Amino acid sequence: MAEGRAIPRGFTTIVDGGPGLAFLAALLVSRDFRLATEVLMVAAGLALAASFLVERRFRPLPTTVAVMAIGFGGASLLLHDPQILKMKTSIIDGVLGALLIGGVALGRNPLRALLHASFTLSEKAWNTLAVRYGLFWWACALANEFVRRTQSDHTWGLFRLATYGVGIAFALAQTPFLLRHGVSRDQAEAPPPDTPV
Repeated sequence: MAEGRAIPRGFTTIVDGGPGLAFLAALLVSRDFRLATEVLMVAAGLALAASFLVERRFRPLPTTVAVMAIGFGGASLLLHDPQILKMKTSIIDGVLGALLIGGVALGRNPLRALLHASFTLSEKAWNTLAVRYGLFWWACALANEFVRRTQSDHTWGLFRLATYGVGIAFALAQTPFLLRHGVSRDQAEAPPPDTPV
């Protein structure tokens, strides 16, 4: 972010979620998967450009998602196969789950690295939260695979819209855990007794 440049409230939420919501709106209204895919690609490109213009940087996760949306969307249009774009969700969710659970197993919790400035938790609590989110993303990937293979494009679109609400509900359900396991910043920053200073 450029020095002195204020990010408008809600900007990152709109940029990150806008392309997906634009795609789903186009699909559910028009019932035309090709048109919705074109909307997704344009929206993803615009969101990426807007993010760079305002923040003066490309954030890794939304940039990766945008590139995948354009890449999978282009392949879907080129090969006339909507399943290619639908698979993108399974791949992203599956990779996110693997990164979180794998990071915990390797002692490098990516969730803590991303959110440590917002939440102060013990190491054990960070690991528990990361595993919960990892399992959640894997469940989303499996659900997406089932729906994309068995249901119509329109039903899949409704399912994807519902997952936004499920994601919000899951995040809210973690609030009691965050409140219960939060520690003071002094406690969080103090080194363990057996760690040399």
